[in-house]
Amino acid sequence: MHRVHNFSAGPAALPEAVLDQIRADIPDWNGSGMSVMEVSHRGKDFVQLAAQAERDLRELLAIPDEYAVLFMQGGATLQFAVAPLNLSAAGDTADYVVTGSWGKKAAQEAGRFCKVNVAASSADSNFTNIPDPGSWQLTDGAAYLHYTPNETIGGVEFHTVPECGDVPLVADMSSTILSRPIDVGRFGVIYAGAQKNIGPAGLTVVIVRKDLLERARPEAPSLLQWKVYAESESMTNTPPTFAWYVAALVFRYLKRQGGLAAVGEVNRRKAASLYAAIDASDFYSNPVRPDCRSWMNVPFILGDSALDGRFLAEAQAAGLANLKGHRSVGGMRASIYNATGEDAVQALIDFMRDFEQRCA
Repeated sequence: MHRVHNFSAGPAALPEAVLDQIRADIPDWNGSGMSVMEVSHRGKDFVQLAAQAERDLRELLAIPDEYAVLFMQGGATLQFAVAPLNLSAAGDTADYVVTGSWGKKAAQEAGRFCKVNVAASSADSNFTNIPDPGSWQLTDGAAYLHYTPNETIGGVEFHTVPECGDVPLVADMSSTILSRPIDVGRFGVIYAGAQKNIGPAGLTVVIVRKDLLERARPEAPSLLQWKVYAESESMTNTPPTFAWYVAALVFRYLKRQGGLAAVGEVNRRKAASLYAAIDASDFYSNPVRPDCRSWMNVPFILGDSALDGRFLAEAQAAGLANLKGHRSVGGMRASIYNATGEDAVQALIDFMRDFEQRCA
């Protein structure tokens, strides 16, 4: 078996220990004589797995009892519509802070269901920083404030949680959830697509304060109402059972690593090492303002863009996969989620230094 160092932005790398367990379980999961993909989601074994997955996630994130944990489908992108349908009436205004492509898309989708006030945007800097919170134009009585703590494409990250008083704070944490401890109690709603740090694509985790479950619009489809999922323990319809099972394995794996405090320290070191290598070079550069740099997604640009194709081809040959930047921004991007280890980051740094010496 040949494993590469996978820097994909998502679907992203999974821990090898989890992949080994999946391989062992495929023909006969839990002594059932079937794979987990073949058993009923309402059967005793899967119901127990789902309940344990929620308990483990609650422990990892220290989720208070007053929050519901939902396992949904549709990715974070569906939540762009679900959030306004569950938190606002048709005439309400929701505030959005836009610091990248995903925040922009979230605001545009919300505009189909409520009034949207873009309270702040860093579009004028090509999404390379975060606007000073003192400049945000927030709405009195807003239905909620939405932001994207980490922009996967541009590599911009908030390193503090915005203050918004009694207004529910809604966060798309797809690229940061489980990468370090967070204070869930600061948020009204957290949602995250699974395909970064949780598991395979197809599952979406939503953490919502229970008092907010009563705000859904009556005309919202039942499968787009958080309350419906909370009442059914996320079994409203057939869930993505395989993705849920893999997420359960990842939660257990993270607990064995020492929890999110230990995981976060590793992630801090990985990011610091890679940024230090970029900053020490005259050949590579990172466009993001240093105080807004992402721990999870590190874009970088070569001094001569004509070398981009050669860099990617040689990196692939060296076992460094999925380094091409998003099509909307170009350049390179190393996504260094939990399952991409320090050895992978060091291998990338070594390759970058060697490539620079040969091509600068």
